[in-house]
Amino acid sequence: MQKTVTEKQETPPPIGVRYTSNGCQVGVWAPFADKIQIKIKDKPSLTALEKRRKGYWYGHLEDLLPGDCYKFIIDEKEAYPDPASLSQPEGVHSWSQVIDHSAFQWTDGDWRPADLKKMIIYELHVGTFSEAGTFDGVVEKLDYLVDLGINAIELMPVCSFPGERNWGYDAVYPYAVHEGYGGVTKLKQLVNECHRNGVAVLLDVVYNHLGPEGNYLSKYGPYFTSKYKTPWGDAVNFDDRYSDEVREYFIQNALMWLRDYHFDGLRLDAVHAIYDQRPDHFLKSLAMRIRDLEQQSGKKYTLIAESDLNDMKMIKPPTHGGYGLDGVWADDFHHSVHTLVTGEKNGYLKDYGEVDQMKKAFQQGLVYDGIYSNYRKKTVGSSPADVHPSQLLVCIQNHDQIGNRMLGERLVSLVSFEEVKLMAGILLLSRFTPLLFMGEEYGETHPFQYFVSHGDEALIKAVQRGRKGEFEDFGWEGEAPDPQAYATYGISKLSWNIQDFPQRKALLHYYKTLIFLRKAGVFESFRKKTINLRPGISQEEVLIFCGGESERLFVAFNFSSDGQEIHAPASPGGWSKILTSAAPLWLGAYEAPDFIKGQGDLFIPPCSLILYEKTL
Repeated sequence: MQKTVTEKQETPPPIGVRYTSNGCQVGVWAPFADKIQIKIKDKPSLTALEKRRKGYWYGHLEDLLPGDCYKFIIDEKEAYPDPASLSQPEGVHSWSQVIDHSAFQWTDGDWRPADLKKMIIYELHVGTFSEAGTFDGVVEKLDYLVDLGINAIELMPVCSFPGERNWGYDAVYPYAVHEGYGGVTKLKQLVNECHRNGVAVLLDVVYNHLGPEGNYLSKYGPYFTSKYKTPWGDAVNFDDRYSDEVREYFIQNALMWLRDYHFDGLRLDAVHAIYDQRPDHFLKSLAMRIRDLEQQSGKKYTLIAESDLNDMKMIKPPTHGGYGLDGVWADDFHHSVHTLVTGEKNGYLKDYGEVDQMKKAFQQGLVYDGIYSNYRKKTVGSSPADVHPSQLLVCIQNHDQIGNRMLGERLVSLVSFEEVKLMAGILLLSRFTPLLFMGEEYGETHPFQYFVSHGDEALIKAVQRGRKGEFEDFGWEGEAPDPQAYATYGISKLSWNIQDFPQRKALLHYYKTLIFLRKAGVFESFRKKTINLRPGISQEEVLIFCGGESERLFVAFNFSSDGQEIHAPASPGGWSKILTSAAPLWLGAYEAPDFIKGQGDLFIPPCSLILYEKTL
């Protein structure tokens, strides 16, 4: 009987242009092309590539050197930039440039980042974080971040996008570093300096879509499929015909950021918009390849999924049917805090706003853990009971929750100063991994608005119309800022005038104190398996939690606009104060007693928290 031999899936050689000691290895995927040539800028000759299996074309060019620019010519017709270009110095429509990754001298050989359980993550947008709007501008603020207590920064996408300003989610060259931020070498210098200062660096990568302007991937092959539709058009082809090569394109991209730029991990944007029905989901395949890289490098890489599905499958190990990622977004925490304090219940926030939901979110991160959502009209989520709390990432502000408001207002412009401190305390006392958005720690009042600088007039008008339509479900009044206007970008830059405002100095001191206490392990009881809601509540707006089996800590959150009297939980030795958000030290008007006997009465000011430790 004749046996059928199943061909083993092989990993193709790298794509793009890679410099070696004797020229460049060139690879590109173009399965439908009859001929692929490479054109070097300012040189008359063309070099034809050799077609191999599965539509890959390869060649070796001794006269293609670092700094040279090139394009690929398809079937002797149009010339296009490299889909795996490492640099686009003249913009997204122009020539790709050869980069020699080996030229940079790293000094971080002994560097090892903090585990996710210990991370305090600070999300920033390179273009608006500093006045310069560059990687160097971030380096200049590293001392500030270290003093704040940050041990991990998350860069919003830095890939090449059209024009000079963009959030980064309209990028069209996943392998290329945006030149306006400083390019390849400056990005490496930033990562190297962060590691020298004890700060891990995570990169936000976008594998669910590419931007519309300068996107030439479809000229090369079926990178997209009409099988699914996304908010950005046809979906990236992760499971249709020819999807093996598309998956490999993005997997090689992820490996590049970790291997060649020494990033400590990736934040995977909107993975709920990655459509894949294959037995091994793209995210699982990606994680497995990165675990292979860990074995080779001896380093741990952190993979975090942004998802609104509340699906714990993302972070469960493959042996338990999961994808094997390290962490996942828990937006329920943000939504619960935000609605309770601001009173906003429009759009998807209609599903939130109850004190019981805040209780549930503080205890387990998720509200929708397999229960019905009135807004979505379906059951949402799965139970987080079997995952470590640190695998859930939570925030009270991030680029989406601010920038996708019509006017881009930050919390400090929506709620009182006491409420800001209350919300910061909920975040940093929680058992989950916290994420801060740049400027929140001192109460930045400049908004963070959506901005672009497209060159296509029709696209500009479409973005302007689309931006206005996005807010219909929220009922906000007023006029949406023009995303194309420079002023929209300019007003979104951080002001950094902390010392000019006593309130900003106080809030920064408050954040520093909370972060210091968290890193010192003072809140560790709240990170244990058991967090109990205690009696002694006189109003529904007050929550009292005790942490750990021994209930060594208790914290009371008062969401009411009125002061409240409560009973401290029973403790034979009494309770010693750790912190109260309404203290004069933070420009508040109330100083809680340093010590409470037994089960004594305690006053909580409006919109504040108090934190006590059991006296042994």
